[in-house]
Amino acid sequence: MANQEPPFLVDGETMSIFRSRGIDQQQLESNIESTLAHIHNSIPGPPVSADAHLCILPDSDGGGGVDRVSGLPDALLRDIVSRLPIKDAARTAALSRRWRPIWLSAPLVLADTHLLPAGRDRIPKHVDLAESSAVAAAVSRILAAHPGPFRCIRLACSHMDDGHARVARWLHHLAVKGVHELYLINRQWPFSPTTRHMPATMFSMASLTRLYLGFWRFPDTAGLLRGAAFPHLRELGLCSVVIENSDIDFVLARSPVLKFLCLQGHMHPRLNLRLVSQSLRCVQIHWSDVETIDVVDAPCLERLILCGHWKKKCKGTRIKIGHAPALHLLGYFEPEDHALCIGNTTIKAGTLVNESAMAPSVKILALQVRFGVRNDAKMLPSVFRCFPNVERLHIHSKRTDEPIGKLNFKFWQEAGAIECVKSHISLLIFQDF
Repeated sequence: MANQEPPFLVDGETMSIFRSRGIDQQQLESNIESTLAHIHNSIPGPPVSADAHLCILPDSDGGGGVDRVSGLPDALLRDIVSRLPIKDAARTAALSRRWRPIWLSAPLVLADTHLLPAGRDRIPKHVDLAESSAVAAAVSRILAAHPGPFRCIRLACSHMDDGHARVARWLHHLAVKGVHELYLINRQWPFSPTTRHMPATMFSMASLTRLYLGFWRFPDTAGLLRGAAFPHLRELGLCSVVIENSDIDFVLARSPVLKFLCLQGHMHPRLNLRLVSQSLRCVQIHWSDVETIDVVDAPCLERLILCGHWKKKCKGTRIKIGHAPALHLLGYFEPEDHALCIGNTTIKAGTLVNESAMAPSVKILALQVRFGVRNDAKMLPSVFRCFPNVERLHIHSKRTDEPIGKLNFKFWQEAGAIECVKSHISLLIFQDF
């Protein structure tokens, strides 16, 4: 019992929001735990590792050989130091006078998991308040002492709601000194999707190329200056971030080279996602409560990946495909939870599909279907006709506790020939069929 992990605390306001959606406390806590695991696993690992084993070939005379490393050019030494975990990198300053200025002039890589007593790469599930405070204090000292630039900063071990002013100072240092990759994962206690806004200083970090945020309320963009933008941002991950529709529209409009967008564990409010981007190539939506995914104008979008959902009794997601001429991968589409609209046509069982309701660029299609539910299975012929050039088809047979009338062989015969099935499919994968 001494090693038992503490339960997740959920505040009253949060609980009332989810009760209105038919989700009780036990289910919510289970969902939070799953979401945390998914989010921690989805955060890219640090570019330096404290878990790696160091090895060195000993001198033949047992030590005391010539130091050839110190004779290398400064640029190469800085590159070496920037590939070390933060504690080891800082210790190089004590090696000799030659090494003293190298750490301060090397692009800094800081993963706060390396500052914990265990010092591992993996983000821990729980961090107690004392360890969290010690890590936050160490981060403050490092960011203040190092002149930058910062190659990668990954902070995931602090209860940041308790130090909002401190986080604002961190972001100020990063904005002034330059940061390329930032992972800022809050540890809320108790859990609440109505936490305070992130400091708007975030929009001053013009050098960002990759940004992942977790368990924050996104800054209100309505009052931001006209020049606020992420001119170099290529990858954005929003992990259980409270964000309004207007704010995500703002980010997409102000990120002219954004290629990858990931929504992970989005719970509140239900999101209406409008994809208007000339650069976006991949959108991933995992375990999120999204009302609408509207691909309005995304000429470079190649992959739309959907996986999992939070709800039990909430309405499903409407997927509308407009201008997406490069889209070649779509899935998982679930007739149980998704409504599909291509162009101006809503696809239903028996829909007569014409060219305006087709997405001919899609080559890979993934479906999750309850074959034991008649209305779900009846959607398949219409869905297949929307994607006439599919070459790889993945079908996951989804189990149901209440089968409602399987379709007989006659239905499939009467459905007639389907172009992609007849002429193009080269790989067909059934799972749990």
